Amino acid sequence: MVPDVTTDHPPEEAVVTPEDVAAARDAEAAAEGDLERPRIVIITGLSGAGRTQAAKVVEDLDYFVIDNLPPALIPKVRDLAFGPGGEVERLAVVADVRGRAFFPDLVEVVRTLGAEGANVRIVYLEADDDTLVSRFESTRRRHPAATEEQGVLEAIRTERQQMVEIRGMADIVVDTSDLNVHELRDRIIGLLGDEAHAQLRVKVLSFGFKYGSPRDADMVMDVRFLPNPHWVEALRPFTGLDEPVRSYVFDQPETGPFVGAFEDLLEVVVPGYVGEGKRYLTIAIGCTGGKHRSVAIAEHVADYLASTIDQPVVVAHRDVGRA
Repeated sequence: MVPDVTTDHPPEEAVVTPEDVAAARDAEAAAEGDLERPRIVIITGLSGAGRTQAAKVVEDLDYFVIDNLPPALIPKVRDLAFGPGGEVERLAVVADVRGRAFFPDLVEVVRTLGAEGANVRIVYLEADDDTLVSRFESTRRRHPAATEEQGVLEAIRTERQQMVEIRGMADIVVDTSDLNVHELRDRIIGLLGDEAHAQLRVKVLSFGFKYGSPRDADMVMDVRFLPNPHWVEALRPFTGLDEPVRSYVFDQPETGPFVGAFEDLLEVVVPGYVGEGKRYLTIAIGCTGGKHRSVAIAEHVADYLASTIDQPVVVAHRDVGRA
């Protein structure tokens, strides 16, 4: 009798390399980039998974956002927003178990919108149990799905079960377990925004201190230490937009070192704002009246930034027209 010799071996466990993970993420991002930007977004998912933060990001993407709307009202709001007289371009609705008895209507509403051919995308946010428990414990808030007898973990599991059907209908599922707020922002922008929305917008603003400092400025530079063209009678009628004033300001021995140091500072600050996920950076440069020195320096700084960074740069002169 010939012995039964088997050469088959259990398959070796697949080894997933960092390169494999990166390639998969790139492929996923490319597929998501091919999706048309939706006109209606429904943000849903588990409590504590980041719905509120996602809604803030979506609002920054120029969506009209309504939080905790009963799902049955979504079609009516859609008709008001996009109908005659409506000025809303894009609508986002946050719907979840906080809606209590109204929440189960969400599944049927989504089906109805889909049957009507509406351009809708469902974004479902979730996280693992340990992460959600940790988040609720850190905020000390009661879980919205909890009963009097349930603890946080039991409430999370109950909610997860309640969300099974709508999760299955989601176009995009985002696991936020290992995401911080900045990474979540980037993820949402990648899903629902475009390149323009992902960019930092830089505004260089000149102003006069005697009219008050800009309240929305992120950085304020005071150039009143430079000699004032106002006291040169031939330059007084001109502004920092005119060559005679610009030449006067930049011919001062203090101007070159100041501008060079300021440019070095901006080389650190602007990438920092980009890294923090900020959408706006306002750099305010002030002199006494906002007509001569600050205008000339602001024009130079705006030109410098426009030539050195990839973000859009605009320049404005708040007080240049004042007497």
